[in-house]
Amino acid sequence: MADRPVVAVACSGGRDSVALLHAARRASDALGTSVVALHVHHGLMADADRWATDLAALCRRWDVPLLEARLGGAPQAGESVEAWARRERYAALARLARKAGATIVLLGHHLHDQAETVLLQALRGAGPAGLAAMPRVAERDGLVWARPWLARAGDEIDAYVAPLGVAVAADPSNADPRFARSRLRRDVMPVLRRAFPDADAALAAVARRAGEARAVLDDVAAEDLQHLGAGAVLPLPAWRALSLARRGNALRAWLARALGGPVPQTLVDRLLAETTDDATRRWPIGSGRVLRAWRGELAVVSPARAQPDVTPACAAGRAGEALSLLRCARYRLPGWDGALEVFATVDRGIAPHRLAQVEVRVRAGGERFALNPAGGARSLKKQWQSQGIPAEGRDGPLLCDATGALLFVPGLGIDARAWAPPGAPQWGLRWLAPA
Repeated sequence: MADRPVVAVACSGGRDSVALLHAARRASDALGTSVVALHVHHGLMADADRWATDLAALCRRWDVPLLEARLGGAPQAGESVEAWARRERYAALARLARKAGATIVLLGHHLHDQAETVLLQALRGAGPAGLAAMPRVAERDGLVWARPWLARAGDEIDAYVAPLGVAVAADPSNADPRFARSRLRRDVMPVLRRAFPDADAALAAVARRAGEARAVLDDVAAEDLQHLGAGAVLPLPAWRALSLARRGNALRAWLARALGGPVPQTLVDRLLAETTDDATRRWPIGSGRVLRAWRGELAVVSPARAQPDVTPACAAGRAGEALSLLRCARYRLPGWDGALEVFATVDRGIAPHRLAQVEVRVRAGGERFALNPAGGARSLKKQWQSQGIPAEGRDGPLLCDATGALLFVPGLGIDARAWAPPGAPQWGLRWLAPA
């Protein structure tokens, strides 16, 4: 038994998942598998504790191990309870499945669920990705997620459950008109099925064809991005040479990769409208990150900022305390995101002994920097502009010596007045902004 592959079944205690759990358990001996039930307690319903207790009793009766997780936290600002619960539920299921040693998780969604999802996505104006609804099989988070009953109707599952003689959970939110799916299920789908008896099968066919279309669009986007040489940045002039449809498709794919999550269509539309030239622009995208168009390239950047407890007087440890940088290494500076790197160099570096006592400061205004010994010192703003340093490249700490003389500025390097003589040992400095 210990060597059998483990199949996990996500089980809420409701009709569909209980039926799936029973079917998986009944087939396990013939298939040579072990079955484990995974239950997520959302903490949203008054009966949630009873559902968990009833499911535990049922699992003992069927000799199925049960792993449970309780959700904590709350939806983010502007996020619906449905979206939050779905995201956290899948994350919890993934953790439980790994704990159980499972590589596949079975989900109890059926034909009616698929039809509802397609219709909801259509009403939200979704494209092929949304209309593809729920895939029968998908790989995510190192796990296979499968919906074996996606072609089965709800009445077929009713017929399966009836002889089992088990009580199943009834989620009252399924009839709560505050939720879009509940309104659709209660008020729309019965009427639609009466008028069009094959509505569920037809909508499921829409999902399959949309999935095929999405796969083709993904392939085209991958080819376009490879041709453009798009990686961490998207080259805007070459991208604009694509047709409008391919431009939007490639942008959507690049953003999904760069942002590591879903891409709002509103963001795609805005970027398409506002990147018709190579002007410098910025679009906040949350979590302290911005999308930046600069010198013909679009990139996601995370500006390094001093934390609120950092003052212009000194950002290295306690106020007035000097920082020692006597080794070539990367230094985390208290109160700052990012790191300061000290490395050996052969020119335009600073004598190592001058880094024995330095202060890390935020920009206070009035600082002057020399790019070269003959050029004289100018304001930081003018020097940054002369070198084409974008706004994000200017974020980071300034380094000064014990007398207050400026030694290092992010994006500009070491002040020419602090350069070590040619041929002398010297170290370079580099500010590494957070990824």
